[in-house]
Amino acid sequence: MSSFTLLDLERGISELARLSASATVPPHTDLLIASLLDALEAGSVRAAFRDVDGWWRPVPWVKQGILLAFRAGKLVDMTPRLRGTFEWQVMPFNFVEKHTLPPRQVLPSDGVRVVPGGTSIRRGAYLGKGVVVMPPAFVNVGAWVGPDTMLDSHVLVGSCAQIGARVHISAGAQIGGVLEPVNAAPVVIEDDVMVGGNCGVYEGTVVRERAVLAAGVILTRGTRIYDLVHETVHSADASRPLEVPAGAVVVPGARAASGRWAIEHGIAIQTPVIVKYRDERTDAATALEEALR
Repeated sequence: MSSFTLLDLERGISELARLSASATVPPHTDLLIASLLDALEAGSVRAAFRDVDGWWRPVPWVKQGILLAFRAGKLVDMTPRLRGTFEWQVMPFNFVEKHTLPPRQVLPSDGVRVVPGGTSIRRGAYLGKGVVVMPPAFVNVGAWVGPDTMLDSHVLVGSCAQIGARVHISAGAQIGGVLEPVNAAPVVIEDDVMVGGNCGVYEGTVVRERAVLAAGVILTRGTRIYDLVHETVHSADASRPLEVPAGAVVVPGARAASGRWAIEHGIAIQTPVIVKYRDERTDAATALEEALR
């Protein structure tokens, strides 16, 4: 970690973000970017935060800094090399990436399990102690993954996505990210959530604590969630994202499409449905998670 304070980082990045696209990037930019990525990995800086009213707010200058890393980065060969009998031998896979955004190194002292098999965690991602990452998976820059969370095989955690503690993201699920616009809030999965296989959570959706998404649930800003328990509809509007209520159990459903032709042909539209709220039986069904650690 460099000698930059958080205030130095915010001021420096904000100044560089105001430069025109044709302007030359100053020499200290790499050090500023490295310091930001260090702070993100340490958890002392986040791309979003929960305010006192429970709303999730983006931190624009952090996203500006990540975008600056892409802008200032130069393509370099990041192919691993193995030492042969007489010389270094190139691995059979080739990787070319911005020099500012290499894969993140995870050490045993981090308390994180990254199982071999093709996983990549990008520089600037935070992983809390007890996180398990099954292969293959990808965690993008700016993401926050809270302690004791499980990322199963083929999981994608997008840039700046915020995932809480003790969350299970099942195989094939995708948690969307966002960098632009910088004032757009990322996807948030709060503590103790269960995300089923092949789910997709996108476009700033917030899944509140202890909710359960059954396999195959897709949530976007335009999705409407029908709550059979409280007989209401949850949707996004101009000032707030789509939210899954705390403890809700959401399954894939369908509702009839309107119009004579649609009715005549029995057309239905995919719609997530809240069928219950979490109880002891739901907790027992998700308890297997602890045995896998």
